[in-house]
Amino acid sequence: MPYASSKDDEVDLLIDAWSQLLPDVDLTPLDVMSRLRRAAFHLSKLRAKAFASAGIAVWEFDVLAVLRRAGTELSATRLITATMIGSAAMTNRLDKLAERGLVHRRPNPSDGRAILVAITAEGIDRVDAAMTELVRLEAEALRDVSRQDQALLASALRVLAAGETHEA
Repeated sequence: MPYASSKDDEVDLLIDAWSQLLPDVDLTPLDVMSRLRRAAFHLSKLRAKAFASAGIAVWEFDVLAVLRRAGTELSATRLITATMIGSAAMTNRLDKLAERGLVHRRPNPSDGRAILVAITAEGIDRVDAAMTELVRLEAEALRDVSRQDQALLASALRVLAAGETHEA
């Protein structure tokens, strides 16, 4: 069952205004993408709140989560690939995480130029607390959306995120 509201929201008003200015343009994509952008903004704030509750920043969560899911130490190169940031930024992040006692670094015995990074017990506690709070906040945000609609939305977003749509 769709969750249509009888009251227009900001996106409806935006589309109405543009349809008056550009009556020959199909604004259907704007209806979806504008709402998606607003949802992404809301999610960004929600994530920051969840991570702050565990005493970590968003960037710290990203690195710690990769290490936590791996269940073993990783090379800095693997972390760079997994987080999609540059090597200088990763070095800076690892320095700060190590200073806070959230990761431990050691030389890679098979490559003297490289390091291996492991999450510490404190890092595990923080990232687990952040993930638990994130899931709680996300469930709260989705409380008015049925499980069936959540599954449909996830399926549609999977296609969009995979780049299976035509790029402009």
